[in-house]
Parts: sequence; structure tokens; C-alpha cells
Amino acid sequence: MERLRRAAVAGSWYPGERAALAAAVDRYLGDVAGAVLPRLRAIVVPHAGLMYSGPVAAFAYRAAMDIPYRTIVMVGPSHFVPFRGVSLWPSGEWETPLGRIHIDDSLAAAISAAAPATIVDRADAHGREHSLELQLPFVAHLWPEVRIVPLVMGHQMRDTAFVLGDAISTAVADRPDEVLLVASSDLSHFEDAPTAAAMDAVVIRHVQSLDPEGLMDTLEREPRHACGGGPMVAVLHAARRLGATHTRLLQYADSGDVSGDKSSVVGYMAAAVW
Repeated sequence: MERLRRAAVAGSWYPGERAALAAAVDRYLGDVAGAVLPRLRAIVVPHAGLMYSGPVAAFAYRAAMDIPYRTIVMVGPSHFVPFRGVSLWPSGEWETPLGRIHIDDSLAAAISAAAPATIVDRADAHGREHSLELQLPFVAHLWPEVRIVPLVMGHQMRDTAFVLGDAISTAVADRPDEVLLVASSDLSHFEDAPTAAAMDAVVIRHVQSLDPEGLMDTLEREPRHACGGGPMVAVLHAARRLGATHTRLLQYADSGDVSGDKSSVVGYMAAAVW
């Protein structure tokens, strides 16, 4: 029986109707001046409600949108289900208001085979999870024929992050130009804007230096830096093993830029890796 992951936050975190969602994505992309960059290996994007994260994520997706990727490997954190390892959705389809997206089951199987002790099949970790679903409005709109490999990280431990990065890079090594890696993470949560900016600058510095080890050290000292720090470490590590040598911060903002409330914000970053 083919597995279907139903949309969990369509109609609440982002428009649940096709035309409205497509219009929103086009609006965010249209507000961005496209950065002229080489073929990207990876991007780092936020995953808040689309009205908050969309204006930032659009910078990364705009930089990648003209490249005909065949598969997008998405790594995000588990906000609701605590578990050890990484949950892979191995086959079937994911539902979106823009149409269903197929899983790249062959690449999913190859990633799983490269780290069988770390990668597990836990559908419950994906059920309510928004960290990957919030990427699908851009993914489905820009690459309607693309396939995905959805990976949700449980406890964000050093071994888990680096083993996953190794597994992704091993599985993708024979076709790196066909695959975009996506790390889904918001930054600091519910600090005032100056405190958030200072905390977020530490994460941004490690991303700009293509330094997953330093980022992991920072997260172990203070996990509040980013809710998806482990996914960022895994993707940066994989991208570097696949030959990436450059990164660029494309945009930084916080939720107060939309809400007007700078007393308690969530930080958002868009970055490109090539």
C-alpha cells in the first residue's frame, strides 16, 4: 500500500487553497532580487508560519529556483515526538495544496542503508511536524516534478548529526548536481530583538564559515541558538563532503519585522552553500 503523508498545517500556517498559496509564494519570490550564484549544494531556510518565514526563505529558494534539481533532501527537527535518531519517510507521496510530491524511494533507501542504526521509520514523527511541510509551498511551486527525501531528526546529538551527514553525502555522491539539500531551522526563540540578533550572529558565523563542527560545539553549549541546529550541522557536513567550499548569508530577519513586536522574536536565516 502506498504511503501518503497528509498536510498537517495547510490552511493555518500557510494558505490551504492552491491559487492563494501559489500567489503567496510568487509574491515572496517577487520581492527578492535573485543572487547570481553557482549551482547550489544546499540551502538553510526557516520554517515558521509562511507569513513570517516566507519572506526570508524566498531568498534561498530564489537563488536555487533556476536549477533543474531532480530530488530535494530535506532535514528538519522533530518538535513534537522525542526519539533517538532520524526518521525517514521512505516511500509514497506527501500531500500539498499544490499537488502531491513523490518520494525518491531509491535515494531514500540508499541514505537509510548508509546509516541503518541511526535512520528509523517512524511515521508519527512526521504526522504533526511542520519543519519540512513549510518547505513544500516553495518546493512544489518551483519544481512540480521534483521528488523529495524527508528526514526528521529526533534528539539532536553530535553523532546523529554527523552520521546523517555522512549517509546523505555517501548516497548522493554519484549524482550531487541533481540533488539540493535543505536544512530547515529557525534560530533563537522568544528573546528581545537585540538579544536574538546577538545569539543568531553566532550561528550565522558558523554557517558562513562552513563549520559544522564549530556549530555543533556552540549548540552543545547552548541549544537555544536554533531549534534545527542538528539538521543544519548534518546538511553543512554533507555539503562539504560533496565538495562545497562556499556559503553566503542571503537574508536575516526576525518575526518582529512582520508582527511589529520586537520584545519577543524568533530569528530566521536564509543561506546558500555551493
